[in-house]
Amino acid sequence: MPRPERMKNFPRRKSLRLPEYEYSSAGAYFITLCCNNRRCLFGDNIDAQVRLNPLGEICGEAWREIPDHFSAVELDEYVIMPNHLHGILLIKDERARHASPLQPQGNDLPKLGHVVASFKSVVSRRIRRLPGSAELKIWQRNYYEHVIRNNVSLNEIRTYIANNPPNWAEDHRRTARPPRVRTFHRAGTHHGQSA
Repeated sequence: MPRPERMKNFPRRKSLRLPEYEYSSAGAYFITLCCNNRRCLFGDNIDAQVRLNPLGEICGEAWREIPDHFSAVELDEYVIMPNHLHGILLIKDERARHASPLQPQGNDLPKLGHVVASFKSVVSRRIRRLPGSAELKIWQRNYYEHVIRNNVSLNEIRTYIANNPPNWAEDHRRTARPPRVRTFHRAGTHHGQSA
């Protein structure tokens, strides 16, 4: 798909998605969502325990509500850290299975991206209703996802999630990054010069 003209000067974002994989397929998915610029918006980690603040509580409430909005989605292990969330989402296919198979009706299961986008939107809306938070940017644009292919991997990821709070000091996501400043160059100009 060609890029719109206004996007020509922006770097092309590399897709993290598996080519040819249908992200509305029933299965288990490990996702990580990071706060914008890795700021610790959701609380703190004290003595290897996460202490959520009101923003973190909003995030947790919205996470637990996902199955209320997507009946085919089940929650597994998750943790809300001060500046990111790790969670396992299970997309279930509960359509009837009979001795005589049903004719395919198309895939009406939710796509992983729709579930994540909906969750991020709910959290952002609720937080922005709080006094002084109307302009707060909560999330990084993308998220990390991993298709969990077997029980060994599922159990390893569950252990990783459960051990995230005690391992906070070693976590590369712990440190906030300064906002990235984009500089655009027109032909014949250099950094610091105007056209």
